[in-house]
Amino acid sequence: MLVFQDYTADNTSMLKRRIEKSITENLKHFPAIGLVGPRQSGKTTLAKLIAEKWPGPVTYLDLENPQDFEKLDNSQLYLEQFKKHLVILDEAQRKGELFPLLRSLIDKDKRPGRFMILGSASPSLKRQASESLAGRIAYHELSPFTLDEAGVSDANLNKLWLRGGYPQSYLADSDKIATVWMQNFIQTHLERDLPALGIRVPSTTLLRFWTMLAHCNGQLWNAAKLADSLGVDSKTTRRYLDILEDSFMIKQLQPFFANTKKRLVKSPKIYIRDTGLLHTLLKIQSFDDLTANPALGSSWEGFCIEQIIALKPSNFDTYFYRTQAAAEIDLVLTKGLKTEIAVEIKYSLTPKITKSTANAIAELKPQKTWIVYPGKESYPIRKNVWTLPVTNLNKIFE
Repeated sequence: MLVFQDYTADNTSMLKRRIEKSITENLKHFPAIGLVGPRQSGKTTLAKLIAEKWPGPVTYLDLENPQDFEKLDNSQLYLEQFKKHLVILDEAQRKGELFPLLRSLIDKDKRPGRFMILGSASPSLKRQASESLAGRIAYHELSPFTLDEAGVSDANLNKLWLRGGYPQSYLADSDKIATVWMQNFIQTHLERDLPALGIRVPSTTLLRFWTMLAHCNGQLWNAAKLADSLGVDSKTTRRYLDILEDSFMIKQLQPFFANTKKRLVKSPKIYIRDTGLLHTLLKIQSFDDLTANPALGSSWEGFCIEQIIALKPSNFDTYFYRTQAAAEIDLVLTKGLKTEIAVEIKYSLTPKITKSTANAIAELKPQKTWIVYPGKESYPIRKNVWTLPVTNLNKIFE
């Protein structure tokens, strides 16, 4: 039974999402599920698809809809009508005072599958939920489409890399339309989404900062350099960086400190998470533009890292490794402080191990090292070092 009205799933974004199964499973064990991720990544569509298959009644409230928002003027009275329902609260961060009430309602009835809380670009959502619903909520993050969801083929790979994984961009009729959609997304994010979260930074300033990050994609964070360019102090650039990370636009990949005797790089590496956004900020509008651009290598590196992180089991942590004595590897996958897997990323059909990679492997001693590349075959380069086609990234965790 679905209580929300006039809903038809958007067929343009009906690709099977990897996390649907785990969300459904956790709804059977936790009173609340948190589904977070950037706007337009498909959270609402996924939640409604799950709701259609849910065995009991479901109530859906979109808190961006003024009518639904007003229904919660007396939240307790309204929600107590639906004790036996799965209640979906979309854009829940817009009504932060809900979270203490949800805790109270859950504590009175700890039945699994009571609430699904959706939030986009929401540092406040995570903070409020973690404080109010600790031990009562299981979190899931929905990223834009990944390669395993889009379908593994050369055409899908190139399209996903160029356009990124946001459904409306990836599934657009042409690269030109995808670029226009991305430009509008960036403008809306800066001018509407962030102010709605209480962030008061001029959109032109954040756009300039975001564009600077795109030109530094895959490089070490250098607060002083960016601060000088913007005419602000380092603390301000740090704040801007946190805003974009909290809203799922960028990722800070932290360095791995396994060997305290080495002189290690301590700054994080910064990546624009979605390559469609990266390319739009860099004014790359076609695959020919991309292959001719100096950002090709760093774009490929960031794309592969984001794909791997989306696939990794929750018990793995991700880092990069670099010393000041010429040892470097793109991605380190650990369990605790134990290095399980090292990944080097090359945009070449004949990838080779560089001296810096060999030094990093010798220092880290991973169980296996993969050289991810755009080729078709997986073959050994040396002991415990294999090439891996980007279309076979799932093998990393087998």
